[in-house]
Amino acid sequence: MPSSPERAPRTGRLPAVRFFEVPERHREAARAWLERGAGIPGSTPVPAAAVVFVRDGEHGVETLLTHRTGSSSLGPVGFPGGPVEAHDDDPLDWAGPTPLEWTRRLGTDDVGRARRAVVAAARKAFEEVGVLLAGPDPMSTVESVEGAEWLRSREALALGDVSLADVLGRRRLVLRSDLLRPLAHWVSSDFVHRRHDVHYFTAVVPDGQTASLLGSRGTWCGWVDAARAVADPHGTWLGDLVGRPDTLGRPPAELLAPGSLVALESLAECSSAIAFLAKKRRIATLNPVLEEHGGRPVLRLDLG
Repeated sequence: MPSSPERAPRTGRLPAVRFFEVPERHREAARAWLERGAGIPGSTPVPAAAVVFVRDGEHGVETLLTHRTGSSSLGPVGFPGGPVEAHDDDPLDWAGPTPLEWTRRLGTDDVGRARRAVVAAARKAFEEVGVLLAGPDPMSTVESVEGAEWLRSREALALGDVSLADVLGRRRLVLRSDLLRPLAHWVSSDFVHRRHDVHYFTAVVPDGQTASLLGSRGTWCGWVDAARAVADPHGTWLGDLVGRPDTLGRPPAELLAPGSLVALESLAECSSAIAFLAKKRRIATLNPVLEEHGGRPVLRLDLG
C-alpha cells in the first residue's frame, strides 16, 4: 500500500482503484468507525456545491483556492463553496441551460436538486470570493462587484439574512448559469461526522471582476499553480504557501478533500484553462469507502 494517494498515470487511462490517505484530523474517527464494523450507515450527506475557477498563469493553469478553519470534510484548503441553503430555491431571473437541462449535465433526475446546486455554486462564489456570475441581461456580466454596498450584500448572504435571489432582484440582474460547467460529483465517506454531497463546477472569473476574500468566510485565498501544488504528493509547497498553522509542512492529501485533490490533478494535466473548460465529462457519483490497510485507515475509490 503506498504511503500517499496513488495518482493516475499520465497516459489518459485511469486506474481501476484509487486509494487516498485519511487526513490526520480524521484518523481517530476513522479508526473508531472501523472498530465498530464496516457497513454501518453514516449520517445523511449535506448537499453542497463548489466552483473551480481557472485561468492561464505564467507557468500553467492556475486555480483559486481558499483556506477555512474547522474540521469540515471539504478540508482546510479547497475551492469556493459550501452547503446548499433552503433559500437557494427562491425564484430568480435565469439565463443559460434550464434547471431541467442541468439535471442531465449533473447526472441526476431531480430538477430541484440540480437547480439548487447551480444557485448554491453561484451564491458561494459571490459570498466567499466576490465573483458574481450574473449580469443585466443574458449576454453580459457585472463588470465590478467592489465597494461597500457589494460587501454588505456578501456579508448578508454569509449571515443568511438574504438570498442570492434577493441580491440579484434588487439590482435587476440575471443569473448566468451558462458560465458554469459541470466538473464532478463527490460524496464524503460514511465515517465522516459531517458529510457532504458536493457538485463541483468550473468557470472563469468574468471580465472586470477580481476575486477577494470575505474575511468572515476564510483566512486566505489566492491563485495557485495547479501543477506545482500536486507535483509532489509528499511536498509541502501548497501548505507553506497558505501559511496557516494547520497547513504548514503538510502535503496535499492532508489539506484537500479527495474531490478537490483530483480536481487539482486534472487541472495540472491540462495545457490551458480553455482546454479544461471545454473537456467533455461524464458526471458519475464518486464515494470513497473507508478500509484498513497495513494497520492504517485509507479511502478506496473504485473507478472501474
